[in-house]
Amino acid sequence: MEQKLISLLEQVDQRQDELIDLLKQLISFQTPAPPARNTKEAQTFIANRLKQQGFSIDMWDVYPNDPNVVGVLKGSESDDFKSLIINGHIDVAEVHEDEEWEVDPFTAIVKENAVIGRGASDMKGGLAGALFAIQLLHEASIPLPGDIIFQSVIGEEVGEAGTLECCKRGYDADFALVVDTSNLDIQGQGGVITGWITVKSKQTFHDATRRSMIHAGGNLFAASAIEKMMKVVDGLQELERHWAITKSYPEFPPGSNTINPAVIEGGRHAAFIADECRLWITVHYYPNETYEQIMKEVEEHISRVAKADLWLSENPPTFKWGGSSMIEDRGEIFPAFEVDSSYLGVKRLKAAHQRILNENPTIGVSPSVTDGGWLADAGIKTAIYGPGDMENAHAVNEQVQIDQLVDYTKVILDFVYSWSNTKKGGSERDI
Repeated sequence: MEQKLISLLEQVDQRQDELIDLLKQLISFQTPAPPARNTKEAQTFIANRLKQQGFSIDMWDVYPNDPNVVGVLKGSESDDFKSLIINGHIDVAEVHEDEEWEVDPFTAIVKENAVIGRGASDMKGGLAGALFAIQLLHEASIPLPGDIIFQSVIGEEVGEAGTLECCKRGYDADFALVVDTSNLDIQGQGGVITGWITVKSKQTFHDATRRSMIHAGGNLFAASAIEKMMKVVDGLQELERHWAITKSYPEFPPGSNTINPAVIEGGRHAAFIADECRLWITVHYYPNETYEQIMKEVEEHISRVAKADLWLSENPPTFKWGGSSMIEDRGEIFPAFEVDSSYLGVKRLKAAHQRILNENPTIGVSPSVTDGGWLADAGIKTAIYGPGDMENAHAVNEQVQIDQLVDYTKVILDFVYSWSNTKKGGSERDI
């Protein structure tokens, strides 16, 4: 390891207070989602910081007062050396008034070797460590041959996929590191997709006609959409049980691929037979599956259920999947992805972790989901690696351990230097 890099790693320890102050400052920006539409001040802070360190800045509104920030630091030999995306979200989980925080959730404190505040674990700790590592490299005037693309995105907590907007804007790299909550494990993830299933009658009937549609001799071919949706729910439960015994994935407990009937809406008035019913479902699936595959499996199974019912066969359910925002259109997608442990970027990250912590990192899967799925979906090799743990993410008195934050910052510093100095076109040999 070069002496300059060793000196910078020592500075992470020596300047620990600066790292903590940076995290506390990020936490002070109140960016909970929901309600969202509140990240502009925080994003401007990050944009200005990156600009001071030589990055060119692309900042644009995804929603009003919710801009993405992408900083690009062109490498000294971009054509020949590997590029890197560092990705994190600036929004944090919502805070309810009745939560019993020790202090104001957005006024971070240090207590028992931890920083406490909303977003400390999920995931302003990850952003702070990455920003501080970049700062140290810049201050030392250490040239980085490969491009560094820093993405601070909005909307991850409410499925608004600021990262997807970065992909649509054309940002690409040889490797993407999502610095979200992983307890310093190198992770892929399963996926999540929401959908709406609608059962709708072609006609509307008065409540007084119910006898004619359910009793002998009534001769009225009609049904309550709410009651028919019960068959759809039964069908979803049948498919969920089938998945539980026919599908599995290492490190996921059996049956983690669930179909949750989360919200049901239907009917218009007590004097009407319900002519429409809508079911909002959330589907969790495994890292080796795609959301397109899952959509197809659900639709095909429910279509078979409908064909077996006389009324549903004439009034088949319709499906609407995903969405760009849980706030705007009540829908979201988080694509799944697997970590490719044979990829050189993952090997470099593993080696950096080993050098700093003197132990092998765990390579596995996140129990939750991140924006990393969109980067992988765009064809970019991706891994999740960040400080903090799921027990603290979204929790009251959310916190991150300072020792872990410092270790993470050192690993990121080491890895950024190592990956940026990796030539393109090389072999994927062990290192």
